[in-house]
Amino acid sequence: MRTSALLMLALVVGSDASAADLDRIRVADDQSGFVFTESGKPFRPWGFNYDHDRDGRLLEEYWQDQWTEVESDFAEMKKLGANVVRIHLQVEAFLNSPTEPNQASLDRLAQLLKLAERTGLYLDITGLGCYHKQDVPAWFNELAEQQRWQAQAVFWSAVAKTCAASPAVFCYDLMNEPVVPGGARKNRDWLGPGFGGKHFVQFITLDPAGRKRPEIAKQWVKTLVQAIREQDKTHMITVGLVPWSLDRPGLTSGFDPNVIADDLDFIAMHIYPESQKVDEAMETLAGFAAVGKPVVIEEIFPLKCNMDDFAEFIERSKQHASGWIGFYWGATRDELQEEKTISAAITRQWLEFFQKNSADMKR
Repeated sequence: MRTSALLMLALVVGSDASAADLDRIRVADDQSGFVFTESGKPFRPWGFNYDHDRDGRLLEEYWQDQWTEVESDFAEMKKLGANVVRIHLQVEAFLNSPTEPNQASLDRLAQLLKLAERTGLYLDITGLGCYHKQDVPAWFNELAEQQRWQAQAVFWSAVAKTCAASPAVFCYDLMNEPVVPGGARKNRDWLGPGFGGKHFVQFITLDPAGRKRPEIAKQWVKTLVQAIREQDKTHMITVGLVPWSLDRPGLTSGFDPNVIADDLDFIAMHIYPESQKVDEAMETLAGFAAVGKPVVIEEIFPLKCNMDDFAEFIERSKQHASGWIGFYWGATRDELQEEKTISAAITRQWLEFFQKNSADMKR
């Protein structure tokens, strides 16, 4: 089956297999969405988070020794109709120390860019992941706030330098779901609660120390954006926000999109609609859209609702969203059919929905 996927790659991208054929993406002048830089034609992201494989392994855990798996997965995502793939890069793979990037990982990232160019897929490059808590370097956990920010800037400077020349970069996403805590974290744990064996939420400080939380977020964003812009002045920059980032009563992340938006090219938000609560999900989405910049729903999946409610939300979200990115974990629809589990059935339904609606969603 993997061999078939690789053959499909050649068929799918044989006519557009060079970087010269890819047109860079930018925000439209009227902030209504995205356009191809040269042609000016609209571009609507419709793609996948490629955050781990079917066994839960992170990309850096198999992309050195099992590169053909990555090629096969990119071929399958292209076949399903994707135009964007969101990858998640880990701190431990890309930093040897607070000041020294890992060249082997940067070289493999450069190879991934070439694969994306050949396949005709744009990359949403999300960084600073610490998803497997046990693998996070001890030195990184021991850094004070400003030292940690500077190490994160080293990460982004190295990644942006590697990626700057490639037209296959859709955007840089500074971090997946960063949070400013409401008070001092006495346990000195930089990571939020685990989910499915991974830690997707990360704190950018351990102690606000009397500072306004949105202002801390704004300064952190500005620090990392500056590091990227010193190496890459053109590709778009965003940050992946939890749905409770809006300045509303109750739980908030401190990353108020209205405060941090000035330093970002567009807003990336994550939302998982719940059954019979589509109106609530739409209200949340509208809150992010009110910022006045394009909104990409960077994470979405029928995790908490049936496919009817999910399809309703996708359709209604077109009035606010300029792109949608779901999930692909390395298993094809045929392989999922053989698993005979509830999770496999849900994922298979999602992939069928994705492919069926690909042409319309990208148009």
